Amino acid sequence: MRAANQALIVIDLQSDFCPGGALAVGEGDQIVPGINHLMQEFPAVILTQDWHPAGHSSFASSHGAEPFSMTEMPYGPQVLWPDHCIQGSEGAAFHPDLNTDRADMVIRKGYNPAIDSYSAFFENDHATPTGLEGYLRTRGIDTLTMVGLATDFCVNYSAVDAARLGFTVLVDPNLCRAIDMHGSLAAARDLMTGAGVTFV
Repeated sequence: MRAANQALIVIDLQSDFCPGGALAVGEGDQIVPGINHLMQEFPAVILTQDWHPAGHSSFASSHGAEPFSMTEMPYGPQVLWPDHCIQGSEGAAFHPDLNTDRADMVIRKGYNPAIDSYSAFFENDHATPTGLEGYLRTRGIDTLTMVGLATDFCVNYSAVDAARLGFTVLVDPNLCRAIDMHGSLAAARDLMTGAGVTFV
């Protein structure tokens, strides 16, 4: 078992992000067994869950636009996604093989209909907190290992925010998978490295 100051953060390992889902990440389901195994090493395990209301402002269908097109939101540029991870839907549920019993906490994000939320720490306005930072600090946790989906979006944003907040952040790329849209994976790796994130 790792030291008490360490936590495993499992990002958005939900059915809609796995093969067959509404916003599937290639091979997204293949990382589940490895993550279940890794959970046994950590004294703290936190799961994050995309949790959108129907008609969310980040959905292409809410704008009559094509999925994966771009729009401007009050907080900046926003990719318009296919409808996904709608609250209470099968797609929003964790992958059925994920060992959710090991989770000390589940952070739900993206529930504000006006703001998308990639990061486990902040909504996409980079100002509205999810509460995860406070939870980790009150437990004396300062070192985070991140795994899950997708490397270039929610894992990237979560890792960069955690590093900026002063946490020691490690990302295990073997237990992540990427969308890799228009070079987004390479850009994300550069951002994470620049923020001081370590790949293990």
